[in-house]
Amino acid sequence: MSRRYSPRPTGLASELPPISYVWETPNRRPRRAEWDIPDPAAPGHLTPAMRAKLERIVRRAPEVMVKITGRTKGVAHLKSHLAYITRNGELDAETEQGAAMTGRSGLKDLQQRWEDDAGLDNKRRRDGSLSINIILSMPAGTDAVAVKDSARAFAIETFEGNHDYVFVQHLDDKHPHVHLTVRSLGHDGKRLNPRKADLQAWRERFAAELRLRGITAEATPRRTRGRVRKADRGAVLALRKRGITSEVDRLTREEVLREVRAGKTTERPWDARIRSRQDAIRRRYLDYAAELQRSGTARDDALARQIRQFVKDMPAIETRRHVLKKELSELADSRRRGAEQGVNIEQRGDTRGDERSK
Repeated sequence: MSRRYSPRPTGLASELPPISYVWETPNRRPRRAEWDIPDPAAPGHLTPAMRAKLERIVRRAPEVMVKITGRTKGVAHLKSHLAYITRNGELDAETEQGAAMTGRSGLKDLQQRWEDDAGLDNKRRRDGSLSINIILSMPAGTDAVAVKDSARAFAIETFEGNHDYVFVQHLDDKHPHVHLTVRSLGHDGKRLNPRKADLQAWRERFAAELRLRGITAEATPRRTRGRVRKADRGAVLALRKRGITSEVDRLTREEVLREVRAGKTTERPWDARIRSRQDAIRRRYLDYAAELQRSGTARDDALARQIRQFVKDMPAIETRRHVLKKELSELADSRRRGAEQGVNIEQRGDTRGDERSK
């Protein structure tokens, strides 16, 4: 896949890499954000939008969560999901038309409307989805009204005019969040099929709506913050919560255990790529810290110091396999020390017994 690179001027700015590499999701993007567009007069320098985003990142602005929680595959499943997000009609739902569906009668009207719409979806495969279910969430303490207003604006911007949707806010959790259910089939006849880059664009859009309402929010990829471990799949997390070892966990543990017992490490091809990418990201942060410091202003100097501290505080480059191997190695060392201490105690006991027998 080809990457975008901005034209470079001569001189110092031409030596600096494109700062968008730091926060750019590493595949195609539906559209360019304002902080990815360089200044035509000085493409290598920070624009105000780039600088604002960089400040939010290094000051660790709260990260938004936009997550697809599942898809409904049949009318019964769809009606059950609508009942779940409205708590069987106890919570008000809002549609793409701005209509409020309240109470049990509102829930029945909503379910009937979506059931009728499902009947018109004659292009759906047997295993195709009727709707895509999304959660938009912010950390505890975020103003719930702003979260709901931002979710409404996000839905209008993203789906209005093509996809029917309904959303409900839940306040029974410490994290204020909104459940958004979107009809898969659009009015243009195309089905909604979001990819990784689309989800990142959705996160950025939701964060932007929050900022318009006075809530500091960001939507950066893990790699921007120095994290390389992927989040575990929901099914795996659910099994762990029930005390069940998934096949993925079992195979990974067995593989790592063999390495620990053999006293060797098998280097995976992607480990080198992860380290290389993280090294490049950290160098880019430091490049721009140096550029900011050369400006000579107190504001730029303060931001440069914050960037350097941010890079210094980044976590070690560890995958899940690295963490698991470390845990197993520490467990093996602990057991060995325990065995050695047990032998020493027995030896001291034997020595005292010999002394008493003299």
